[in-house]
Amino acid sequence: MLEMLKTYGVIFGGLIPTQALRDSGLSSHAVDALRQRAELVRVRRGWYALGASWEAMGADKRYRLVVRATAHQAGPQLVLSHHSAAVLHNLPLIGSWPSAVHALRPDSAGGSSQRLLTAHRGMPDPHQILIGGVNVTSLPRTLIDMAADSSFLVGVTMIDHVLNRETVRVAWEQHAGVRGPPPITKEMLFTELEEVRPRAGRRAAERAIAFANGLSANEGESLSRVRFAELGFEVPELQVRFEVRGHTYFVDYYWRGVRKIGEFDGDIKYTRAEVMNGRDIVGVIMAEKERENLLRPLVNSLDRWGWRLAFNATEFYRFLTKKDVPRAHGQRAL
Repeated sequence: MLEMLKTYGVIFGGLIPTQALRDSGLSSHAVDALRQRAELVRVRRGWYALGASWEAMGADKRYRLVVRATAHQAGPQLVLSHHSAAVLHNLPLIGSWPSAVHALRPDSAGGSSQRLLTAHRGMPDPHQILIGGVNVTSLPRTLIDMAADSSFLVGVTMIDHVLNRETVRVAWEQHAGVRGPPPITKEMLFTELEEVRPRAGRRAAERAIAFANGLSANEGESLSRVRFAELGFEVPELQVRFEVRGHTYFVDYYWRGVRKIGEFDGDIKYTRAEVMNGRDIVGVIMAEKERENLLRPLVNSLDRWGWRLAFNATEFYRFLTKKDVPRAHGQRAL
C-alpha cells in the first residue's frame, strides 16, 4: 500500500490528494490509522504527504507543500504572492517561513488575514505565471512585494540572489550560443516598482533595490553586506580579483583604502557540488588554506567570519570594530 502512495506522491510532486487515497481503496478509518502511525501527514484539508518524506524535509520544502496544497484546495482564482510566491520561485529566506499562505486579492479591502490564508490588496499582476499548476506572481513582482513588506535584510537577500542567478544564466547562454529571456536587472525592478505602486513600503523597496548587488554569491554574503551598512561600517567592494603565482582568486570583500580582505565562511562553501568539484572536504579545506596563504602577503589583513557571528548584530559589531574595519564616513548607520 505504501508503495502505491509513494507513486501518487511522485505524480503530485510530494502531495497525495484525498481522491487518490480513495482510488487506492483506503477508507477514512484506514487513513486515520496511517496518520496515527505517522505514515501519513495531513498537509491541508484534502491533501496529504507521506510521513517519512515529511519528516525528512527541511522548512523550505514543507512550506512549499503547504502552499501548493492550499492553492490546489482554493482553486485557480487564487494567485500566490509574497512569501508563498517566493518559496515557489526558490528564493532564499533568512529567517522562518510563515505558517499562513499569502495570496494577492485585488478586491481585498486593505488586506485580510485568516488562520491559514493572508490576502494582500494590491495591483493585479498581469504577468502572473504557473508553477506546478498553481498561479503565482511573476518573479519581479514577487521581489517587489517582498522588498516592500519584509525587512531590509530579506528584500536585499532575495534581490541579490536573483541578480546573481541572472548573471550566471546570461553568461552560460552566451557561452552556449543561445538566447533566453531578458535578464532581470535593477532597472527592471525599479520599473516594476513604478507599475505596482505598493500601498506601503515603497521607500523600503527602493532602498533594497538600490543596495542589492548581484556579486553577492550567497545569502551569507548578503547578510554580511547588510550588517556593514546597518552598523555604520564602510560597505566594501565585492569579488575583487587578485593574481598571485599564476593563480586567479576572487575575494568576498575588499576594503581598498585599508587593504583588508574579508571572507564569509558558510557551510555552503564546503558542501556545494560546484565548489567541491569531486574533492573531499579535506581537499577543499587545504586548497582554501593555500589560497589564504597566498593572499595574506598582498594585503594588510584578512579576516573570516561565519553565520553565527554575522547573524548576531552586537557580536558582529564588536568583531568588525576589533578588526579595524573602516567606518562609513559621513554616513549614518541604516
